[in-house]
Amino acid sequence: MGDVALSGSVALVLLRRAEHILFIGLLTVGAARAVLDGRPAVVVLTGALLLGAWYVLGVVVAQRTVPVTDLVTSPAGTVAHRGPGLLAGRTRAGWLGLAWLLVLTAGWAGLVVLSVDFVWLAFVLFLLYPQLLPLAGALPAVAVLTAGVVTAFGLHRGRLDPAAVLGPVIGAAVAVVITLVYQGLRRETDIRDRLLAELTAAQDQLATTERRAGTLAERERLAREIHDTVAQSLSSIILLLRAARSAYPDAPAAARHQLDTATAAAHSALDDTRRLVRALAPAELVGRSLPEALRRLVDGTGEFGLDGRFTVEGEPAPLPTRIEVSLLRAAQEALGNVRSHAAARRVVVTLTYLPHAVSLDVADDGRGFDPQLPAISGPTAGTGLGLAAMRARLAEVGGSLVVESAPGQGTVLGATVPLTDEVP
Repeated sequence: MGDVALSGSVALVLLRRAEHILFIGLLTVGAARAVLDGRPAVVVLTGALLLGAWYVLGVVVAQRTVPVTDLVTSPAGTVAHRGPGLLAGRTRAGWLGLAWLLVLTAGWAGLVVLSVDFVWLAFVLFLLYPQLLPLAGALPAVAVLTAGVVTAFGLHRGRLDPAAVLGPVIGAAVAVVITLVYQGLRRETDIRDRLLAELTAAQDQLATTERRAGTLAERERLAREIHDTVAQSLSSIILLLRAARSAYPDAPAAARHQLDTATAAAHSALDDTRRLVRALAPAELVGRSLPEALRRLVDGTGEFGLDGRFTVEGEPAPLPTRIEVSLLRAAQEALGNVRSHAAARRVVVTLTYLPHAVSLDVADDGRGFDPQLPAISGPTAGTGLGLAAMRARLAEVGGSLVVESAPGQGTVLGATVPLTDEVP
């Protein structure tokens, strides 16, 4: 796409330069023929130089006012022309372009009075009118200019022939078509540039999201590894030290003091490890409890047209970080399925604290499905991978997932994790 846009921009630049060359070439040929035909050389050359200087002035002003890649106008295109209605904005640049065009036309008319050889400069004017004027105004202006060219031929030659009429008419038609194609090419280039910019932005956003997701996944993995290795080992050391303290009540005071010191040190290390594990928890849980993170998650469903409700049953209590992460991810996956596949209007998330377990229920009033059937293809069908991932994540903390659903009767997902006395 980038190569296509680049080639379009190059084509526009080449067309613009060809227009400049055409103007200078026709002006030079007209001046030379007029002098050779016996017209006053000083008057002809002075007029030609002034008209050429005015044209070049417009080119310079246009290039300094608008970047060359944004101009669809030629010379005095001191307006970034992107379609009909160029002068409707009444911008200063638009009025400058119109003034430049009027003076250029008047200068051309003066040279045509001196010599009919300058009449062919009208072809460049045919190109400029549709560029600097709205199409509704450009077409009548081209028609008037064509009539002026035909009249000039008649006055200078004393008669009209078919060539003097057909030549300007065909030239005007070709010039208008070229300009319209030129503008269409510019618009297509603009669209390609915009799409390319949007694609680049989307790719950057995707890369950022993937990096963030990878970082969060690595943090969770490290938290699990630290919990399963360091924290569990420290917990075992504390239990062994306590057992040794109880097994030898008659041990010397110095030995008991060393056991107490070792136990206190192990407790301190375990507390530090717990803080580290909590610090590596998902960003959604940083600085907030699991109920707060879930409520925030449910509140966000309103942006997708869902009536989301969140309730907590039982007495909230701190949970091991691994369990909080598993339940949070399960809720995220379940709500994602509701948004993408359920076509539901309402979803209710319930977090229940039980004496020896914690459960999370996500119920919606959507289209439902048959959990016993394999996933089918379709724009609203799931793949089943989300449920498998939820089961795998819950299984890592000893939990389980139950799915209750039927076609047309909504869906209820129930995640349950038992609570043990192990160190979180």
